[in-house]
Amino acid sequence: MVGHGLRLDCFRPKMHFLRKSLLRFILGLSLACCTPPCSLVQASSVKCKSSTISSTYEHCGTYPDGVRDLDCFRQRNLETGRMVWRCVWTPGDHTSKTTYTLIVEQAHKQCRVYYNISGISQDIMSLFEKHKMTAHVVEKRDPNNCAKAFFKGSPKHMVLCGPPYKVTFSRHSRKLEVIVSWRQQEMKDIQHYSVRYKALDSQSWNESLVQSQDKERCTVGNLTSSLAYEVQIQCNSNHKCTQCPWREIYAVPPELTVQPVILKVEAAEIAQRKGCRLLTVTWKLPVSEGFEGYNVTIGKASGEEPRDRIHTARPEVTLILSNSEYHLNITAFNRASTSPAASQTILPQGDMDMGTGKLNVTFNSNTSYTLSWKEDLIKKYSCYSVEWSRKGYKAAYMSFFENANNYKTVSFKNDPFEPYKRYNIALHTRPDKDTCNLKRINDSESTYGSMQFYFTEGSPISAPTNINSHNVTLNSMVLQWLSVPEEDLRGFLLGYIIHYTEYDQKETEKNVTVDPASNSHELGDLKSGTAYLVQISAFTRAGAGVRSRESLFKTNPQGYGTLIGVITAVAVAAVVLIFGPPLLKRAKVLLWPSIPNPGNSNTMQKIDGPFELELLEPINTEKLEEWDTNSLHIVEKGAETNPVGSSSSALPYLLHDTEAEGDSDSEPPSPDVTCDWFQRDTSDAAGDLSPGGVIAATQSDTQQKDFQSSPFAFASDYTTMEMFQQAMPQSIPATAVSEAVALQPQDTDRTVTRSGLDYVRQHSTSPTESSKELFQIKMEL
Repeated sequence: MVGHGLRLDCFRPKMHFLRKSLLRFILGLSLACCTPPCSLVQASSVKCKSSTISSTYEHCGTYPDGVRDLDCFRQRNLETGRMVWRCVWTPGDHTSKTTYTLIVEQAHKQCRVYYNISGISQDIMSLFEKHKMTAHVVEKRDPNNCAKAFFKGSPKHMVLCGPPYKVTFSRHSRKLEVIVSWRQQEMKDIQHYSVRYKALDSQSWNESLVQSQDKERCTVGNLTSSLAYEVQIQCNSNHKCTQCPWREIYAVPPELTVQPVILKVEAAEIAQRKGCRLLTVTWKLPVSEGFEGYNVTIGKASGEEPRDRIHTARPEVTLILSNSEYHLNITAFNRASTSPAASQTILPQGDMDMGTGKLNVTFNSNTSYTLSWKEDLIKKYSCYSVEWSRKGYKAAYMSFFENANNYKTVSFKNDPFEPYKRYNIALHTRPDKDTCNLKRINDSESTYGSMQFYFTEGSPISAPTNINSHNVTLNSMVLQWLSVPEEDLRGFLLGYIIHYTEYDQKETEKNVTVDPASNSHELGDLKSGTAYLVQISAFTRAGAGVRSRESLFKTNPQGYGTLIGVITAVAVAAVVLIFGPPLLKRAKVLLWPSIPNPGNSNTMQKIDGPFELELLEPINTEKLEEWDTNSLHIVEKGAETNPVGSSSSALPYLLHDTEAEGDSDSEPPSPDVTCDWFQRDTSDAAGDLSPGGVIAATQSDTQQKDFQSSPFAFASDYTTMEMFQQAMPQSIPATAVSEAVALQPQDTDRTVTRSGLDYVRQHSTSPTESSKELFQIKMEL
């Protein structure tokens, strides 16, 4: 203990003078030893007078950030078992490497001063239990300033017990189990203790204290599993333990309630080490906080000890195991809890050679057998282990020492062998020769060989099921079936027998034997159009088992193939006719993009014959001159050349006003003539349709000369002036078009011969109306 003072009991009032002198001499020697060059630094204790010492430190004040929490008590020494008196305190916040002065006074009996205390505790001289005591601890803050703390109490009520020597916590089911160990000297004085707790982020403790069941165990319930808590422990005070302060604060981590999730279990062969496998297991924990690591426990499924327990901080472990069966458990842990375990069974891995490989089993009885092996293993190994088990049951095992023979007789009492049941057996070699028992699981043994056996074999008690046929032809068919379950075989399956006969001749049955690894067989040399009854059975060394129910199958008749071919061809043709054109059209669109054809455009069309050009006289020449002409289209129809002066029935309707569409006075057009529509703005005056098929102008002073003299300008999507001239016949000059436009209805003696031009369409825009008008001129000669 830091700062032990010198116990000087020589200052009692009735002490003899000689004894007092002797003790002073001893004290002088001690003080001399502690002066330089002696290196021992120790608090000094001297006798004092209350009045003198009080006046010395009277100027020192009490500060919140200065020395504080002075406490004096009596406690049993852990080494000697004797009761010692001690004072402890809390240092100031802004002091470092300072020393303290402790003054202890008890009525008028004694006064002691302990100088140069470097720690925060000091053992003091024994006190009289009947007299009260006071104590001051002084801290020098600076040369002109000091701080002090004060304590007062009765020695008989200053017996302190605790804190606990060891505390462990365990959390489960929203409960906290506290287990406390007290110092051996305090075990007989402490009977119970109390616990208080709070959440880690909380500022206040729980309202009521939790009392322990005895001096060791206490259960705190109704906690939140996901929260971490802070816990304090104090003993319950009694006449032997008058002081039980709250001391250390223990941090309790949250309860782990989620088990790890095993992600992958991989087994790989180890080069040059037969009978061993490198097993890698990886996992994850759904929560990311509150755990400190993982415990991986692995042991043999047979129950043979030991069970290895591996602590790891990473979610992965690598093991070297034999080809035996193992049980693996993975848990996450912290200081207070363990998560539920993630379990994995590592199945046996090896060559089940069915008794024809390295091992051989000879039965002496149902509780004894002799196991032999081929190789001379005794030259290298002396320790072995044999395991045998029935599927779905726990394995039995026996380890043994053998250095003379290649066989071992094994006898056992529990679980005798049963007939018609399949068993597995494996022989493991162990390199350690000190003991044949396992010292550890990881990298401890190798598997020499394994096999399956029956104590007594029997014939199968069930037959293959779900028998069906496919690929039926005129004289063959393929049969397929499901295997017999292993528990119904009662022996090693050697194959299947197919029994079949013609439906009308059951007495001529034929048999075919099929390999045990196959679940299908093709029956050949059958008659066409014939029905057959089929049954299948499995067989072992003990003989054939029961047959399946009769199944009826029929081969195809003669001509069946031709009929199928015709039906197939018709179906294919129907599919091609239904889905062929859309697919071809789609392929054409994708492979050959469509190129615009001028002959199909609204601007130019193919002229099949000459037509007579009729003039459309403007209704309002003055307005026409103001229009903004976008395009002009001239439409022709027919291949004949007709005089303009022919009958009115041969003349087409050159123009039809949309506003006079419902006029009953208008003559219907000829069936051979296609009527085109002439659209005008509603603000223009509507023209009258003459009996000859030409619309007369509504104003008599129309200046036609200007219209005739205006040049043709064709502006459209495809047609330019050059294209229009190319479309005109070579025998007619371009000026003929202008003459045709200027032609009056009474000029019936002029003839125009045209070919190759469908129509001319003029788009005009009136600046006052901001709209387009379409003139279509259609001529038939």
